Amino acid sequence: MGTHSAVKGKLIAVIGDEDTCTGFLLGGVGELNKKREPNFLVVDKNTSRHDIEESFRGFLKRDDIAIILINQSIAEEIRYVIDTHNEPMPAVLEIPSKDAPYDASKDSILRRAKGMFSAEDLR
Repeated sequence: MGTHSAVKGKLIAVIGDEDTCTGFLLGGVGELNKKREPNFLVVDKNTSRHDIEESFRGFLKRDDIAIILINQSIAEEIRYVIDTHNEPMPAVLEIPSKDAPYDASKDSILRRAKGMFSAEDLR
């Protein structure tokens, strides 16, 4: 019998609408840390911008989170906070929701990446 490694990996955090969070939770993404804090926030019409921002900032501070997935429509509400995050970890990835398709022109990370290359490099 082999031994199981006790080394833990990093988590994916999700900030999204109910359908997005449910899908990722059903896929096994949901976790609680030692402080019993979840790695997801379900955003609905009653969720305040302040709560979204606080959750995002909390995920940025956690050392157990490597990637933050956020519905792009929700990211737009806290764009001013997302744009200030310039560390490689955790990576912030904007994803579509069933109600709002992905718009590459709004994605902060994609805009930064394009700014690193000249027009000739992208051909």
